[in-house]
Amino acid sequence: MAEADLALLLTAAACLGLRLAGVWLAGGLAADHPLIAWATAVAQATLAAFVALAIVAPAGAMAEVPLVARLAGLAVGVAACLAMRQRLLLALMTGLLAMLVVRAVL
Repeated sequence: MAEADLALLLTAAACLGLRLAGVWLAGGLAADHPLIAWATAVAQATLAAFVALAIVAPAGAMAEVPLVARLAGLAVGVAACLAMRQRLLLALMTGLLAMLVVRAVL
């Protein structure tokens, strides 16, 4: 077995083990337990970091979209999310449309 294959296998096993441990641990905790709140905060912070990275330093096709258009899409998307009582898909589509409109105008 090649070293890369072994590394991939060990990584997959470690990820699976951590997921199983998380499911086992979370199953015994109440929804308002501090560990659940911490895990939720970490997940939201990770998502926020990915969004910030995609806006500030995008890769691929997003790199061709001007920063102003990306920021406009973000602002409109967040406003739409708040206005539509957190309907995420509609807010995402609204933000994407705003970004495309600003890009077309520029």
